Amino acid sequence: MEEDWTPVLGAAPLLAIAAGAIALILVLIIRFKVHAFLTLVIVSLLTAVAAQIPLENIASVATTGFGSTLANVALLIGFGAMLGRLVEHSGGAQALADKLVSVFGEKRAPFALGIASLILGFPMFFDAGLIMMLPIVFAVARRVSGNNVLLFGLPAAAAFSVMHVFLPPHPGPVSATEFYGGNLGIVLLLGLIIVFPVWYLSGYAWGKFVSNRIKLPVPALFGEKDDDLPSNPPKVSTVILLLLLPMLLIFLNTGLTSLGSAGVVDTSALWARIAILLGNSPVALLIAVVVATIVLGFRRGEKGSAIEKIVDSALGPISSVVLITGAGGMFGAVLRESGIGDALADTLDSFGMPVIIAAYVIAVVIRLAQGSATVALVTAAGLVAPAVLEGGFNEFQIAAITLATAAGSVFAGHVNDSGFWLVGRLMGMDVKTTLKTWTVQQTIESLVAFAFVLAIYGVASIF
Repeated sequence: MEEDWTPVLGAAPLLAIAAGAIALILVLIIRFKVHAFLTLVIVSLLTAVAAQIPLENIASVATTGFGSTLANVALLIGFGAMLGRLVEHSGGAQALADKLVSVFGEKRAPFALGIASLILGFPMFFDAGLIMMLPIVFAVARRVSGNNVLLFGLPAAAAFSVMHVFLPPHPGPVSATEFYGGNLGIVLLLGLIIVFPVWYLSGYAWGKFVSNRIKLPVPALFGEKDDDLPSNPPKVSTVILLLLLPMLLIFLNTGLTSLGSAGVVDTSALWARIAILLGNSPVALLIAVVVATIVLGFRRGEKGSAIEKIVDSALGPISSVVLITGAGGMFGAVLRESGIGDALADTLDSFGMPVIIAAYVIAVVIRLAQGSATVALVTAAGLVAPAVLEGGFNEFQIAAITLATAAGSVFAGHVNDSGFWLVGRLMGMDVKTTLKTWTVQQTIESLVAFAFVLAIYGVASIF
């Protein structure tokens, strides 16, 4: 922004503005078929004016929200699409899909992909893991499900969401744990207990249910299926190692960062700084693309010009995904700058609910109002922290409150969340279908997780 300013509207008018803006987005896109990118930009500007953000600040707020969203996402999507296209063109995705089906069977293939995504999601952020896993998801979907991507895409995406929201070393639960003065090890332990059942119910079971009702063809994100795949595709082990490479690098980053925060490792040392840089998500995916270019391209006899065309063909289909995701980030940034999160948090704080319920409800309302799960989690934790610190809770109760806040922060992701547009566009869904599938999945994930956390909190209260 060009200068600081203080929001002048209260919670009620800001909530009305947010609700009206969301309704306008849905009407323009679903009813009048206006392109999502144009719609989000236009409504973001109108919302900023209605929220009385100073006119001289509006352009800065909008472009900053757009740019900050794309700072990582554009690189992740671009490198992920390149990696996916190289794996797809070489026949590696099909080879891995055939192997998965032969080992687990067609009926258990969605479950196997979901478990693989849970494992990959431990160190990897949601967007990085999803874009890296999609070429395999699409290949298996073409191989097994009669070209219905939801059966495989939703369990995989839900797996990355669950791991990102509830488990350290991801930033949300780490930040909330610090606010509450909790024990990160106990948060990790309780998170590990709940992530599988939460994923199974909200990702795997929901994916199977909704895929029987909505038939969604596999999109051509990584190019159309090649009918003339190479007769000598790469070994399955080669493809797996390529997928594990960025995961291991990112795990190195997150692991060293966590150990540094705990004082175990000196992260100012040169070797640690180099390792942390190599494990930064965009850098890790870039390294994977370079290795894939060598292993799947040059070493298999492809010429430089052919490889360049293969990689370039991956970028066209994802341009719309990048722009729409950035515009979704712009809309969320405008809502955050309007002060709606703080206004709602202050209002809800006066209701006198039990701490664990207050933490969940505040996170839910802020998530619905402004979109970002991380902002909802951090804002709710900051507001509830004094009550937690002074409440005499034991470490297991504090860990449960932390996870309850995390559960609230993921509730019902919709049009003001850049992740909504990322998932929807990557899987080729329109807005209406994304609301029916992904928004409902996020809601189930939130409610199921909160139910498990309440049970844990009740048991912890006995001791």
